[in-house]
Amino acid sequence: MDNVRVKGKRAGRPAKDIKKEIKVCIRYSRHDLFIVREKAANAGLKLSAYLRKVSMETKVIPRLTEEERQFVKQLIGMANNLNQLTKACHQEGLLSAMLDFERYRTGIDELLKKLRT
Repeated sequence: MDNVRVKGKRAGRPAKDIKKEIKVCIRYSRHDLFIVREKAANAGLKLSAYLRKVSMETKVIPRLTEEERQFVKQLIGMANNLNQLTKACHQEGLLSAMLDFERYRTGIDELLKKLRT
């Protein structure tokens, strides 16, 4: 019997549209690798497919922006001032420090609102 080849068609698996040609290496401890393999098995995926899926779909929470860092620094400064006001309240009496306390409280509320948005 002669093998007859139809012109234009190639035998074998068709070529993929997108080739995965770049390799990335990750180091794990034995314990961590065991955990990752278990998660991949529970998901019903091979390890490489699981890692690819997790790395592409997981949302990573970014660090604070420069503006948010400035807000945090201001909050720290205000917290220090509140501690000083508390000390002054104990030493001098409550009424003399009440106005300062209200001013800092409104400032803290504004900064917290900015951080939440």
